[in-house]
Amino acid sequence: MFTGIVTDIGEVLETERRGDLRARIGTAYDVEGIDIGASIACDGVCLTVIALGRAPRNWFDVEISAESLSKTNLGDWAPGKRINLERALKVGDELGGHIVSGHVDGLAEVVALRPEGDSLRVTFRAPHALAGFIAPKGSVALNGTSLTVNEVEGTDFGINFIPHTQKATTWGGVKAGDRVNLEVDTMARYVARLRDWA
Repeated sequence: MFTGIVTDIGEVLETERRGDLRARIGTAYDVEGIDIGASIACDGVCLTVIALGRAPRNWFDVEISAESLSKTNLGDWAPGKRINLERALKVGDELGGHIVSGHVDGLAEVVALRPEGDSLRVTFRAPHALAGFIAPKGSVALNGTSLTVNEVEGTDFGINFIPHTQKATTWGGVKAGDRVNLEVDTMARYVARLRDWA
């Protein structure tokens, strides 16, 4: 379980196909405090740590299944790619964002950007099957970042990125055409399920 509050910007150091995709991620996290088997959200995808190291910088390895590759943008990873990281929530931690599972629902596309004061307004296009879960003033997780939806029009929705978010995450480098990992709000998912079941 995560909150969508990014705590490090990691870097993909290398990738290797071994049936699944294996990736090595450089991090500022102290790897002495990470256990093998720990969960870390990498651009919003909950991945399991399978190896750790300290040279030439702190790093951890993850394996990414074909299922995860089919639902996310992780298949586009290449050395040098910067990614949002978040360690798993511990009991007693502050819940500063919203409840995020790290189970990505699909990909949204960046369709427009415009400055708005010191902030950046970005319009995303969600897959039709997921658009109904997105509501004005509701929450979404995009590339692992907890964000508030400003407006919704059909399958398009807008997000306002304040300067802090642009600096503390990879959103400072966003561009039109980017495919981003979208996780809809858990409560919206259950409300829809209950409605359909009734």
